[in-house]
Amino acid sequence: MSVQDVKKDTEPKMASVVEDFKRKLSNVRTGRASVGLLDTVSVDYYGTPTPLTQMASVAVPEPQLITVQPWDTSQLGAVEKAIIGANLGLNPSNDGKVIRLPVPPLNEERRKQLAKQVHEIAEEHRIAIRNSRHAANDSLKKLAKDKLISEDDERGGLDDVQKLTNTFIGKIDELAKGKEAEIMTV
Repeated sequence: MSVQDVKKDTEPKMASVVEDFKRKLSNVRTGRASVGLLDTVSVDYYGTPTPLTQMASVAVPEPQLITVQPWDTSQLGAVEKAIIGANLGLNPSNDGKVIRLPVPPLNEERRKQLAKQVHEIAEEHRIAIRNSRHAANDSLKKLAKDKLISEDDERGGLDDVQKLTNTFIGKIDELAKGKEAEIMTV
């Protein structure tokens, strides 16, 4: 194993943390309707917890409205119950075929709560990136201790891993700032 191997192992791990952060951000509600809001909703489908997106078509026909049309209309009540149970702050109404979810505008207090939530999610992902850095640094130190790489290579590798860490933490900060700005925009 070499310094290059450690860097090759670390970069995809950090990139996957950023991708996970993007997914989590899509679930945070802004003032606009988004199908991503319902990604976490799981419906009890004949005794099996099933993701809503696997049993219904979800659409956003208007900026303030989400429609959910279950493929099996007998599951309308179960879908409605799951959406209420997901505690998204959305009140479903159905017409027998389609569930409509009007997305209410956010008040100032709720905007601040959501911005705080984004900040907490970002911090969790920064910690995950730092943990990847820590693992990479440990690998480099072990290689140096076992005399598989020189001290100069170790120092260079540690610097490279730190640069990688700074890059990915910068991406998370940028995404978090963008989401907070989106939430705070009235």
